[in-house]
Amino acid sequence: MAMGKRRRRQEALFVTTEGLARSPGHPFYRKLNELLAEARFDRWIERRCERYYEQVETRGQRSIPPGVYFRMLLVGYFEGIDSQRGIAWRCADSLSLRQFLGLGLDEKTPDHSTLTNTRQRLPAEVFGEVFQFVLGIASEKKLLAGKTVGVDSTTLEANAAMKSIVRRETGEDWNAYVTRLMREDGTLEPDEEPTDEDIRRYDKKRKNKRVSNDEWQSPSDPDSRITKMKDGRTHLAYKAEHVVDLESELVVAAEVYPGDRADTNTLADSLLQAQVNLNEAESDVQIEEAAADKGYHAAHALELCQWMGVRTYVPEPRRVHRSRWTDKPGDLRQAVLANRRRTKRTKSKRLQRLRSERCERSFAHMCNSGGARRTWLRGQENVSKRYLIAVAAHNLGRILRMLFGIGKPKSLQGLLALTALVQLLSHLLGPAVRRLAHLNRSITHANPILTPITTAL
Repeated sequence: MAMGKRRRRQEALFVTTEGLARSPGHPFYRKLNELLAEARFDRWIERRCERYYEQVETRGQRSIPPGVYFRMLLVGYFEGIDSQRGIAWRCADSLSLRQFLGLGLDEKTPDHSTLTNTRQRLPAEVFGEVFQFVLGIASEKKLLAGKTVGVDSTTLEANAAMKSIVRRETGEDWNAYVTRLMREDGTLEPDEEPTDEDIRRYDKKRKNKRVSNDEWQSPSDPDSRITKMKDGRTHLAYKAEHVVDLESELVVAAEVYPGDRADTNTLADSLLQAQVNLNEAESDVQIEEAAADKGYHAAHALELCQWMGVRTYVPEPRRVHRSRWTDKPGDLRQAVLANRRRTKRTKSKRLQRLRSERCERSFAHMCNSGGARRTWLRGQENVSKRYLIAVAAHNLGRILRMLFGIGKPKSLQGLLALTALVQLLSHLLGPAVRRLAHLNRSITHANPILTPITTAL
């Protein structure tokens, strides 16, 4: 056979519809479209977003449908893409994703700038309602429990660099701040300008150095906070907190807070938002129990949860000194003692195991394989919009897994590999099993007394 050679391609003047490439579609995205169509998602989201667009088109062209926009954000989670440019390129490159979005080959896929304009046009309430709409699908399918939840948090790296932070009161950057300190202590003359090496040498020897959020901020992303990340690095970041249904593993609330907000100050807010989401999803479930790690233990947090009617299972950290209740209200002491009694039960240990497993699993899906650990947006509202839809995509994956056994597009590859392994083992072990069965029948026919033995073997 002669070797083929690549030649310069000449585009045809006319292209018939029979010559266009076609795609049968991805099985996962077909099932997802069927689920959304059954819930009438497109009709609902178009009516919800209609007020934010002009009713009569006077100039320009129509925007992309809201259903297409939110589907592209779902693609970002399922494909593990963290940027809008990457999402736009992937949707334009894939025939199966074009079919999922409902776009023909003669239609142009939305650009990344269109995604930005749509996000800025729609308020944060719409993104929260889309998240609640997905919970409504789970409630309608009888997949949502919600009585016992687990709470945990993680850090999201912001789209801002530590080198760009400035002083809040003066607006000085780090070099200008160190230079002023050098002039104040006499190391530098008033009219002398130090080199970068002088600044680094002086800053290295300086004592009592600290970078506080009360004194420093990022000019490009003022909502981000200086935070110690999970891997030990110090970076500008946000905090994402999940409230997970410990039975179905669905995330019933996903809140984004500034990175310096303590867990003890956000526990009650996240539980309250979780109950609001369940109510908006038309679910009759009431949150009764909440499990969290010892970082959430504080008297005021436990008392607030008790006031909300939620029984907490929060381990108490070891403290050097005993707690003193003489100058504190009695409700705080009662909440702490009730939580202490509950944590000593066997049920508390079981809930802690479930919480550590299923909350961390949700973060692994979201931040590691879902591409949400590093955000390319700025501002707490923008980060929260994108993160909420990513968590909604995670919940859709959980729903599809419980209904059809597949929760992500790449899971089909593992299923096919498992099927091939079963077929291979049956092909290799089939003759040996048949010979063993034939031997069993021969022994049984020769001596019926050995029937129980050979049957057990």
